[in-house]
Amino acid sequence: MTVVAPQDWRPVGIDGLEDRAWEALRETDRCVCVTAGAGAGKTEMLAQKAAYLLQTGICPPPRRVLAISFKRDAAATLRARLRLRLPEAQSRRFVSLTFDAWTKGLLDQFRCALPSRYAPPADYEISFPTRDILQAQLDRFGSDLNREQLEHLIANTRLPIEGQGLSDNDARTLDAYWRDQYESARAPLLTFAMINRLVEYMLREHAGIRKALRTTYPFVFLDEFQDTTAAQFELVSIAFSPATTRITTVGDDKQRIMGWAGAMTDGFGAFEGVFRSRRVTLLANWRSHVDLVAIQHLVASHISPGVEMVQAKKTRAVDGQVSAIWVFSDRRAEVETLASWLATEIGSGGVEPHQVVLLVRQRADDVETELRPVFDGHGLTLRNLARNVGGVALQDLLVEELTTLLLPLLRASATRRAPEAWSTAIERMTALRSAQDAEDDNSHRVMRETEGLTVSTRKLMSEVSPADAQAEAVVSLLIDGISEDLIRQSTPAYQRGSDYGRVRSGFTALLGECMAASTSWSETLDRFEGKGQVPLMTIHKSKGMEFHTVIFFGLDGQSWWSLKPRNPEEMNSFFVAVTRAEQRAFFTCCAERGRRIDWLEDVLGDAVPRVVGGPGSTGRR
Repeated sequence: MTVVAPQDWRPVGIDGLEDRAWEALRETDRCVCVTAGAGAGKTEMLAQKAAYLLQTGICPPPRRVLAISFKRDAAATLRARLRLRLPEAQSRRFVSLTFDAWTKGLLDQFRCALPSRYAPPADYEISFPTRDILQAQLDRFGSDLNREQLEHLIANTRLPIEGQGLSDNDARTLDAYWRDQYESARAPLLTFAMINRLVEYMLREHAGIRKALRTTYPFVFLDEFQDTTAAQFELVSIAFSPATTRITTVGDDKQRIMGWAGAMTDGFGAFEGVFRSRRVTLLANWRSHVDLVAIQHLVASHISPGVEMVQAKKTRAVDGQVSAIWVFSDRRAEVETLASWLATEIGSGGVEPHQVVLLVRQRADDVETELRPVFDGHGLTLRNLARNVGGVALQDLLVEELTTLLLPLLRASATRRAPEAWSTAIERMTALRSAQDAEDDNSHRVMRETEGLTVSTRKLMSEVSPADAQAEAVVSLLIDGISEDLIRQSTPAYQRGSDYGRVRSGFTALLGECMAASTSWSETLDRFEGKGQVPLMTIHKSKGMEFHTVIFFGLDGQSWWSLKPRNPEEMNSFFVAVTRAEQRAFFTCCAERGRRIDWLEDVLGDAVPRVVGGPGSTGRR
């Protein structure tokens, strides 16, 4: 493959980059710390830097670029952008994973390197213990620790437990917890916090594993770095060295919303101290137009007084108000007015359903229960991305590797003229075969296999309607045709049967739901992808996403009980909500739900007027 000289390289798939982004991209002699606000194009900058490193040979084969994100959809988005921009031989040397997937993959690969006391068997299960479960364990142990203290010990205590300077009570409790998890009746149970500690222990004790990592990945990206915990940073600091690895971190302290989960208060400062990095600040906002950026700056200035004003790059494409607080006296009026307004906007062609998002602080399932009947009455379909399908959150399921493999094949089978789906199917099948045999040119084989799969699936679709078909039969037809062993072997997250089985069950369950409600296979897949549906999600799950119109449901003291002037994390959450918008950002406030947040309304001032009665009303404040 032709190597491009660094001075001749140009961005792939976009017109260009801002000057500061160019600086961060071309810096390969030292680590880089990129701070950037919402809409600054952090993901695009990372994608372009990966292309630069791979196409110029600065990261030569067989070396790879590793990108670690904190959200599954962020990792999937970054991976997808590289596939669009680079030939397959180059894009497969870009590895994009979540932090949990990366650490779990290391444990699965090297677990036997751990001492027998801590080495988990291959059949361990991932555990997400509730507070009640943790309290029950503490009661059994006879410990006087509370749940928060136990969680802190688990996440931050190195292994082995002995010699870590713990009090006798803390050491006894922690040791009892690890033994209890490993001695579970069905299978050993590991949380991701435990996996982090196991991998840190493994890397600290085995120089050979550290060397293998550093040799494989001379360049590493850390996305959304503001949400990194001390334990995660410790692991990264052991895994990689500034002498061998050039790390690029990106993030924004104003979007730090994971303090409750242990995110460091000054992660960027810690990174600069350990990795002697260069800091670059991006100032462009490619997501929002100037009027929304001005509103966002009001919130940003409250969080960080003196923060630089960013440069709005988006063109305003709507008339009328772009932001307001819609005030209602009762819940019925709030829900009915919201549904009516959305139906009018969508019906007039002003915006597509999936381009509008309803954001909530929490309890998306409860909000769905309240909104769905009214939305149905107005011909609107609400899609709760927070709900579980077959044990997997819907939003996570949509970006699973199995989903991104099977869905294009289904679309290419259901519609004869689906060039984009066909191209994506070929790309995913090529990646599978490349992982299996490492051949550079297996295009003819992949083409034949993909065509055979779509022909057999199309035959099934022609013989039975989606409402009468069995989802499991459709899924099995594709997976058996591809080879389940191949899918699992080429996907690190599916090495263990229970992990793969959960995702397969979730995919099958969602497909079955969509089939039962559809009259055609194309409609089935539209439902699966969320076309024609208004998404509902929590703020935490919306990070990194963008929508034409954002409607935050419930700007009141009940929903935001912890939003105080001196609570930076909650202000950061509000900042995240505001900055998801490309064209409009509205908020609903209902007296029946909770009181006004006067001080926040004062921060927003006249830029976000208070409109009594909601959209279309002339009532102000």
